Amino acid sequence: MSKVIVIGGGPAGIMAAYFASQAGAEVILIEKNKMLGKKLRITGKGRCNITNACDLEDFISNIYHNGSFMYSSLYSFTNDDLINLFEKNGLKVKIERGKRVFPMSDKAIDVVNTLEKLICNENIEIIFGKKVKSIIIEGKLAKGVILRDGKKIYSDAVILATGGKSYPLTGSTGDGYDIAKKCGHTITELKPALVGMNTKPIPKSEMVGLLLKNVSIALYRNGKKVYEDFGELEFRDYGIDGAIVKSASCYMREDRSDYKIILDLKPALDEKKLDNRIQRDFREMNNKFFRETLRKLLPAKMIDFIIEYSGIEPDKIVHQITKEERKRLLNAIKNMELVIESLRPIDEAIVTSGGVSIKEINPSTMESKIIEGLFFAGELIDVDGYTGGYNLQIAFSTGYIAGINSIKI
Repeated sequence: MSKVIVIGGGPAGIMAAYFASQAGAEVILIEKNKMLGKKLRITGKGRCNITNACDLEDFISNIYHNGSFMYSSLYSFTNDDLINLFEKNGLKVKIERGKRVFPMSDKAIDVVNTLEKLICNENIEIIFGKKVKSIIIEGKLAKGVILRDGKKIYSDAVILATGGKSYPLTGSTGDGYDIAKKCGHTITELKPALVGMNTKPIPKSEMVGLLLKNVSIALYRNGKKVYEDFGELEFRDYGIDGAIVKSASCYMREDRSDYKIILDLKPALDEKKLDNRIQRDFREMNNKFFRETLRKLLPAKMIDFIIEYSGIEPDKIVHQITKEERKRLLNAIKNMELVIESLRPIDEAIVTSGGVSIKEINPSTMESKIIEGLFFAGELIDVDGYTGGYNLQIAFSTGYIAGINSIKI
């Protein structure tokens, strides 16, 4: 019987351990936390966007960085395969806007419980609370691991699935990069991906936590549009966040000092229709203060910010507002410019961009091209996708491929 060691008890590691065991291996799963899936428990604000139900070609197009590397993995273990596996083991799922797949209960813990159920009856020994220092290599062969306490555990294959550097409080501290580097692997530059942005102007305190569901953004670099999106945006004390902001952050891979976002608060109305709407409100409240006329048009928490941005006196009587001032209001709503000072730090990112170079991994097996018997799975690999369930599917699919191929050593 083949003996396989899996390092990391997140989605990729659990899936690798399960399928290696299913294929007949004796498996040891080493997790430095005292529980499995610690990061998974808070994923998607505690709801856990498991995968995306789009067709596979669309799926791969949403893996914006090194997506072609994922063909073998995704076609071997598809999003449908993952959904079927979960449902077969008692987790009911639902599909929401954008074909995002969530547990019916909206509870990430139910996903973790299902994964634990998967492996509880397998030939898997789970070691909690232990950190791996390095991999035992003999003549370019992976032969086991050395724990931080000095203990050696031997095996026929090792699967490294330790995750990235995002959310370090969950144990995702980038240990695997150092382990891979000691094995001779190249680690590409690590950056935050799917993360919020520090912007100017900074939102007013009353706007913090305000979630806008139907707005659009356009990301510009040196005056050239590089990305646009429609959906949810949230104001934070440092700037902006939310699904469309996180996706836009993936396009900021160079010097960030010359990026800006143009925010459209009313994308359903073109400028002419919005101007007509504003004029109608002005006519209806002809003798009111300017501030009062905005209550029908904007969320209450945004009014002061828009007034300040437009430069119109809040207590100016509406019939005194000039055409030029009305155009400034229109511009504040349709073309609000937010200068991006920087992305938020990597420990707030959903995923880590960068990792073990794909040039050194066989995409059909997830095996190292440098060390025989060493496999990789999950966020550790230099592959990342947009928000919407793509990154978790990457973890599950690469875990599957690594697991089933690890016993062939």
